[in-house]
Amino acid sequence: MKAQTQTPSPPPSSFDSSLQNADPVGAVKSHYIAPRWAQMAAAMIGVALETFDTVMYGYLAVTLSGVFFPARNPTISLLLVFVAFGLPYVARPLGAAVLGAYGDRRGRKKALTLSIQLMMAGTAIMALIPPFALIGLVAPIGVFTARLLQAFSFSGEVGSSTAFMAEQTKARKGFYASWLSVSQKLGLLLAALFGLFLTTALSLPQLSAWGWRLPFFFGLLVGPVGLYIRRHVHETPEFVAITPVRAPVREVFSAASLRLLLGACMIAVPLGITSLFVYLPTFATRELKLPAYSPFYGLLLSPCLGVVFALASGHLSDKVGRIRIMLPASLLALVSFYPVFALLVHYKSVTVLLLALVWLSILQGISVGPAYALMSEIFPTQIRSTGMSLSYNVGAMVFGGAGPVAFASLIAVTGTAVAPSFYLVALAFVSTVSLFVLGRTAFTYPIQGAKP
Repeated sequence: MKAQTQTPSPPPSSFDSSLQNADPVGAVKSHYIAPRWAQMAAAMIGVALETFDTVMYGYLAVTLSGVFFPARNPTISLLLVFVAFGLPYVARPLGAAVLGAYGDRRGRKKALTLSIQLMMAGTAIMALIPPFALIGLVAPIGVFTARLLQAFSFSGEVGSSTAFMAEQTKARKGFYASWLSVSQKLGLLLAALFGLFLTTALSLPQLSAWGWRLPFFFGLLVGPVGLYIRRHVHETPEFVAITPVRAPVREVFSAASLRLLLGACMIAVPLGITSLFVYLPTFATRELKLPAYSPFYGLLLSPCLGVVFALASGHLSDKVGRIRIMLPASLLALVSFYPVFALLVHYKSVTVLLLALVWLSILQGISVGPAYALMSEIFPTQIRSTGMSLSYNVGAMVFGGAGPVAFASLIAVTGTAVAPSFYLVALAFVSTVSLFVLGRTAFTYPIQGAKP
């Protein structure tokens, strides 16, 4: 791929002018910056909590299908659970526009505080709602409402959190932005620990009666801690140094629509792997006929590997470029998804499942480590929160939220357990093409980390 060069800048747009009129030196000097660990914890805790709640819902899909979506056909019940999981993703672009624009107008800190409040409301509904047997159709409607609130809140969480992390430093954006992936892995790790505990310590009747509520009550305990931390950190220096624009959503669609599309497509691989992890307990028990606890050993190891490879690839991307790291990982995903599923279906063993999870976790870690920094560099500071929120959540809606439904539907239609790989291969193709285009595209605001 040819080297990316900076092109002459066109006449200033509204966010060009606001940047030129700002007084960054004076603003930053007058602004107290909290310790770096507090800034990072403030950004990470909400992402970890939302990831935990979302993944926990997927892990408990079989149990929740009987509690909230009872039907004569178990497959229909399961599909209804995953529809309730995926349909709220449609609201994510709306939430991204609302909360992302709020973050660009009022600041990253205020957006993060609002998003965690909405997140806690959705978690409270999931923890407290009675089952279908007691309140009938109100139960599944309540579950859908909880998922809708969580999807809406998380839609602004990623953009604001990543902007908050990336704007802590100018020299190591890849490394600091990769900590957003670490927070997602921590959420996955907590969910796997709860999944292992629930499937080994409780009987099926106990799990269906009350055990499934425990992780959501845990989320309610963590939420206030995150809210407290976010209220006591300070705004980022980069945001303080600029004059916010009035209509960041309009600016994104008028001046950055190509960036929006490419940003959504380049993260298709890590989003697809995450959706597979959500579906994995169902896949392991229904298609591979493995014990209910078996996938959770791999799902405990997976976040640990993901943390190591995400931080390493994020750090390395500061030296060699984001795309030089992400593109090879996307190509490896493209050629390896089908063989991984073929081996899983042929051998149907816990050992092979564990090895498959190791490989998928490495691919995801390498792919996602530089991704958030690259996305933050696509958009200038004045529209960064809005642009990132929209990009990520359009991708999450199209590639991530539809994953469990696509996996279950493909298996039902084709009659083969290898079918989920078809969906993942398509996502890898989308990521590969978008990264290739990003490496050859020169924006008005150059992608500083996108060295070919």
